[in-house]
Amino acid sequence: MFAPMKTAIAIAAAASFALPALAQQPAAPAVKNFKFQSTWPASLTLQDNFRFFVDRVDKLTAGQVKIEALAAGQIVPPFEILDATHKKVIDGGHGVSYYWVGKNKAATLFSNTPAGIAGMDHMDWMGWIYEGGGLDMWWDFYQKELKLNVIAFPILPSSPQALGWFKRPIKNLADFKGLKCRQTGIVAEVYQRMGMQTVNLPGGEIVPSAQRGVIDCAEWVGGIEDLRLGLPQVWKYHYTPGMHESASIGELIINGDVWKSLSAQQQEAVRSATTETFVRWGVKWQKQNADAIEEMKTKHGTQLLRTPPEILIAFFKAWDEIAKEESAKNPFFKKVLESQREWAAKVVPAKRFMFPPYSFAANYYWPEEARKKAPAKAEAKK
Repeated sequence: MFAPMKTAIAIAAAASFALPALAQQPAAPAVKNFKFQSTWPASLTLQDNFRFFVDRVDKLTAGQVKIEALAAGQIVPPFEILDATHKKVIDGGHGVSYYWVGKNKAATLFSNTPAGIAGMDHMDWMGWIYEGGGLDMWWDFYQKELKLNVIAFPILPSSPQALGWFKRPIKNLADFKGLKCRQTGIVAEVYQRMGMQTVNLPGGEIVPSAQRGVIDCAEWVGGIEDLRLGLPQVWKYHYTPGMHESASIGELIINGDVWKSLSAQQQEAVRSATTETFVRWGVKWQKQNADAIEEMKTKHGTQLLRTPPEILIAFFKAWDEIAKEESAKNPFFKKVLESQREWAAKVVPAKRFMFPPYSFAANYYWPEEARKKAPAKAEAKK
């Protein structure tokens, strides 16, 4: 037999074995596409947090899970994303749990709001979530207490937040009396006890309401978020800090059936993406806030002022009263609060002992008095 003929026969034989093998190879898994919506306007960095998460899920699942990150109002109004996620009008949402206190006041506890519940910062509270049984309670809250087909993860460290913006200086608690201010969640109830009149508004409605004279003041976030929302163009007096959201944390919510439709590996990718987003977005956000504060002062003439301690102490007292009252009539609220306080009782005092005050090194390297005197020196040289 000629060599070319032998070669042809060999190739044909190899092909006859290869074709069945190729036919038996499994098809690539179908791509899963979902629509999630946030409570935030598209222009805010809070929405950037959402988009970062979506990008990480796409990459961690090799493109097998794709989520469209829709902004407030693109499918449902901002404050309707929880019910819409339950009904699967949308597949998930991005917001903050204290928006749902109208359903059950325990919702505020899953945003670490107010007052860090009992003085906790972001990482203290995250410790309670992942090491103290908090995540299980959170899922029970939505599924067993509210009877919603929803699960949740922490994703957004959007604090510490400022006391807010005012049309005139606030020197003491008496200056709160009668002011009509945008506040949300249980924080609104706390400020009402302190003499403020409150109005519940999504972020996108704050500036139009201020321009129409509907509100005298507003709390949004602080720094870059307030700058992008346009608050420095409306008010000039900006006070910080606020204890209402000293360490608040936003949530990612997912329809329960959507969660179950993900493979075990895809679920782990979502978990990993939420924690990575929490850290990566958070560190970037602090630099954005620093730049925004500088722009507020130099471009908009914002007066950055310290909140009178009297107001902060009054806030603690009002919150403690509300928490005590709610615990007496809401067993689930009491259960979660006691769990958080037990965790905080260990970690908060220990951190106070181990961690130096932030201001100690800050004042050494970046003394406030030197910063305040710098403009005067520059002027003298002219």
